[in-house]
Amino acid sequence: MRADLRKKIVTVCDAKTAQKGDNVGLSFYAFFANKNDDPVRLMEVAQWWIMTHKLDHFEKAVKIRKMIEAGR
Repeated sequence: MRADLRKKIVTVCDAKTAQKGDNVGLSFYAFFANKNDDPVRLMEVAQWWIMTHKLDHFEKAVKIRKMIEAGR
């Protein structure tokens, strides 16, 4: 996954956790605007989330952040 996308995911996870606490869950759609204006990046995250790691639709933001930081 591209470095800029990893950075955005960490930023969103941090913001959601700060706003709602460590139990906040999110889906891969949380990293994008409500309209599909960047389908290539959306599919890149979907591939990582669904196909590579077989994650549930909603996962804890702290878990996703740790995975991204570990380079998984």
